[in-house]
This record gives sequence, structure tokens and C-alpha cells, in this order.
Amino acid sequence: VQLQASGGGLVQAGESTSLSCTASERISGISRMGWFRLAPGNQRHLVAVITTDGSTTYADSVKGRFTIHIDIAKNMVDLRMNSLKPEDTAVYLCYVRALVRPFDFWGQGTQVTVSS
Repeated sequence: VQLQASGGGLVQAGESTSLSCTASERISGISRMGWFRLAPGNQRHLVAVITTDGSTTYADSVKGRFTIHIDIAKNMVDLRMNSLKPEDTAVYLCYVRALVRPFDFWGQGTQVTVSS
């Protein structure tokens, strides 16, 4: 199973963009989907996660600016990113937690660059 992300790219500070992630095939037992971003040193930092019942968790730095949405029937998760800041610049990773191995699925990452 591969997680295929799209969106992002180069945007100006204050502008908006969206990320979308879809699984290449159906994943059984998905409990949550979300987005992380890579910090220097390749540490993964949570951006936003949503459960299949709609509960959301956002990093403090993106609250009020980013919105996550899940379409479990399509195994898809979207992230709407508004009022972007240069510090949002990162590689964003799509994430799925499921009940089937390997339990945690990761996408390859998509670059978002915010210029000031």
C-alpha cells in the first residue's frame, strides 16, 4: 500500500494551499489519518490528525489556520492550509494508522515552501 500525496509547492506568505493524500488500495481498519512535517534532523512533528469519528488534533502552531478533513470511504485525507507563514515550510508527510500491518503507513512527503 502506498500513500500518494499531492498539492503544496511554492506559495507566498499569507496565501493558502491544500494537500491531499490517498491510499493506493483500500486499507482495512483505519483509525486515523493525518499529516506530519519534517523538521531539521528529519524529526516528524505532528501537524494535524483526524480519527474516523471526526475528532481532530492540531499542532498549536497551526490551530485556526489549517483544517483537516477525512473521507474514509476513499481512504483520503486533505489538509487545507490558510494564512501560511515561512515557518510552515517543510516536507509534509501523509500518515495512516490502521489495524493491519504495518499499522503505521507513511507517504513519501510533499514539499511546501512559503516565501516571505
